[in-house]
Amino acid sequence: MKKSLIVVFSLSLILGCKEESTEKSMQLNYPETKKVDTIDTYFGTEIQDPYRWLEDDMSDETAKWVEEQNQVTFDFLNQIPFRNEINNRLTEFWNYEKISAPFIEGGITYFYKNDGLQDHYVVYRMMDEVEEVFLDPNTFSEDGTTSLDDLSFSKSGKLAAYSISEGGSDWRKVIVIDTETKEQVGDTLVDLKFTGIAWKGDEGFYYSTYEKPEGSQLSAMTNEHKLYFHKLNTNQKEDEVIFGGTENQKGRYIGGTISEDGRFLYISRSVSTSGNELYLMDLEKGDTKILPIIIGFENTTSVLDNKGSKLYIQTNLDAANQKIVTVDASNPLSENWEDLIPETEHVLSPSTGSGYIFARYMVDAVSKVKQFDFDGNLIREIELPGIGTAGGFGGKSEAENMYYSFSNYKTPSSIYSYDVETGTSEIYWQPEMDFDPDEYESNQVFYASKDGTKVPMIITHKKGLDLNGKNPTILYGYGGFNVSLPPGFSTISAVWLEMGGVYAVPNIRGGGEYGRAWHDAGIKLKKQNVFDDFIAAAEYLIDKRFTSSDYLAIRGASNGGLLVGAVVNQRPELFKVGIPQVGVMDMLRYHTFTAGAGWAYDYGTANDNEEMFQYLKSYSPLHNIQEGQNYPAIMVTTADHDDRVVPAHSFKYAAELQSKETGEAPKLIRIDVGAGHGAGMPVSKIVDLHTDIFGFILYNMGYDKLPE
Repeated sequence: MKKSLIVVFSLSLILGCKEESTEKSMQLNYPETKKVDTIDTYFGTEIQDPYRWLEDDMSDETAKWVEEQNQVTFDFLNQIPFRNEINNRLTEFWNYEKISAPFIEGGITYFYKNDGLQDHYVVYRMMDEVEEVFLDPNTFSEDGTTSLDDLSFSKSGKLAAYSISEGGSDWRKVIVIDTETKEQVGDTLVDLKFTGIAWKGDEGFYYSTYEKPEGSQLSAMTNEHKLYFHKLNTNQKEDEVIFGGTENQKGRYIGGTISEDGRFLYISRSVSTSGNELYLMDLEKGDTKILPIIIGFENTTSVLDNKGSKLYIQTNLDAANQKIVTVDASNPLSENWEDLIPETEHVLSPSTGSGYIFARYMVDAVSKVKQFDFDGNLIREIELPGIGTAGGFGGKSEAENMYYSFSNYKTPSSIYSYDVETGTSEIYWQPEMDFDPDEYESNQVFYASKDGTKVPMIITHKKGLDLNGKNPTILYGYGGFNVSLPPGFSTISAVWLEMGGVYAVPNIRGGGEYGRAWHDAGIKLKKQNVFDDFIAAAEYLIDKRFTSSDYLAIRGASNGGLLVGAVVNQRPELFKVGIPQVGVMDMLRYHTFTAGAGWAYDYGTANDNEEMFQYLKSYSPLHNIQEGQNYPAIMVTTADHDDRVVPAHSFKYAAELQSKETGEAPKLIRIDVGAGHGAGMPVSKIVDLHTDIFGFILYNMGYDKLPE
């Protein structure tokens, strides 16, 4: 039978109070999701998996289920009275010109630009001081679901290779064009995944991919990565394997990069998302000898730059917060490394350009930048426009100027031109948009997690906010994979702020804000720290009267979707709304899909040992939904072409929620068709998605009109 649910809302007619209310009910008839008797056994424990059939993304039955779920979800969303208002405001807000920093290839200046509501940025170039369209991804498909991923120019700038994603998939096609005529050169390369494009002169380029899996290309496991060389005007089937495939070269992630001078090929080999081996090939010598730089997967290492045979290397070997070392390429093993810029108490993220090293440090999640020469001498600390996040400071060694971006949660991102000799910055471009940062404030606080650990959080809202516990609030988190959440402006979040919302982002463990130790404090058998940090952030917001449980929504995507699912199960009474987006919800089977096995550094797997199995089972969102528990309103979001975190995670989680008595609040799933994990999503889909997220949040908080 289909399960029916009468949803009753008490709708406020006055912002922030319930003095006048009206009741309105909506009947939800969830689609019937059949159960199949599927059982897995882990260390003697049987686990039911009744919705295993939804993992088959190629079946008509799954497609029918998606269609039926979307019908219910959009019938619900269509009845939100202010949905069109949100959509209109997001559209208006997004409609301003956006420009990237310029870059020079083959003596010609290129840049990216979006006129406002274009689904994808257009690549322009300056020809005789006139802007000319070089590459327009908006023409790649009629519906905007094909996007530009990477664009790489050959050493001379006469050739360019670009990769495209269709429907948001991680699988890529690569096309080479003559930059003068813009005509295609050779055949289109197909079935590339997790790859860069590294040119060897004008001869050809290196790329990475897996063997095409049997069955579904969107969900089947992809495990063995290889690095290839493609020579122009030859058949892809003839491409040579440079690294990978042999017993001592196997890896889930193998990539190649070329030094700016074209002399060295650097090869990285990883078995998970943390830690790598590093090798080099001296192309100048004309042989194929591969020298190891570092062996073993305990540390993360990359080559930052080189001056002749002298390599400048970034590493966390014996430096949890990263350092820069030097070594000669003839004997590059780690025992020969010499410190150039030592580790500090703050996490280092360096780049190079214009003959200098730019050391970007993260200090309590905000940026500080120092400029060094290649002898390791400090030139200056760069004066930034304010407290926030600086990005960029990278380019070719001969570039006259560097460019960087700067923003925070209330300051739209602007681009600055930086004079490397004088240390002065000038605005190169800033947006013209209908948003006044002076009307808002953004403050960093530190709160105590369950075990006493101090965690930073930035809270942004309109000035003069009344701390009455009735402000609609979004708490956003991630907490994994060494990913940091520094403060940055978001057009989407700005609309939430404009509507009177509070936006809070804690820098919880599992991220990279405080280096390797912070990351490792939130992995495997310590993953509960991540959830505890997020729950403590919610409690802080409630305790300080920014909001209350009736006005608190939580959001997170991918690993952040796992976060939302886990804490909703653990503390359902704490939140009014949960939005788990493209989440990892089945912690017992995540490693069996696509490249999921590479996430084991953070998660461990259910096959490792009984302790790891029991720990994963204890928090897995899919396996901890309790019958009879009063859950908040939940809208799961995913996409049918997500081959990073396959949509089966979300499908099974939503089906389990709907099958149990979990309270009167709606349990819906919104499935984008023709979209993927998020990268390359067209603007039109982004606006529609966030229209529905904001609408769902506010409607379930009791609003029948927009806050002001």
